[in-house]
Amino acid sequence: MSDEIELKLRRLPHGMDMALPAYASAGSAGLDLAAAIEGKTILAPGERRLVPCGFCLALPEGYEAQVRPRSGLALKHGLTLLNSPGTIDSDYRGEIGVVLVNHGEAPFTVTRGMRIAQLVVAPVVRAVLAEAQTLPDSGRGAGGFGSTGLGAESG
Repeated sequence: MSDEIELKLRRLPHGMDMALPAYASAGSAGLDLAAAIEGKTILAPGERRLVPCGFCLALPEGYEAQVRPRSGLALKHGLTLLNSPGTIDSDYRGEIGVVLVNHGEAPFTVTRGMRIAQLVVAPVVRAVLAEAQTLPDSGRGAGGFGSTGLGAESG
């Protein structure tokens, strides 16, 4: 069993009748997030929209929450998230929302209560920067943007 932390959650008026975010199975890494919209909304191909989830969180200091796409929606409908993963900082107290985008070929209908994303809670390591005139050598060096995928055959 993994470690557990308690998250304080405050429901907003438009999310009072909705189920709380929950893990779909014992092995799920993310809590399912649902759309707290009135009725339904249609996302045209290429359209993006902020979809509210109807609650606010208080994450403990030293943790973040990452909003991630649901693989089934991405595969079947081309629906994913912009700014993915979206980071929720421990000091943010506003409503949790999901920036959906329709990369599919057909309009997609989002309905109230539909599971639209997942929320993964993770510890955060804070970096302390130390300015240097030189950096240690590495096998990769300054190669980036696909450089590690280049083999001798692609020369």
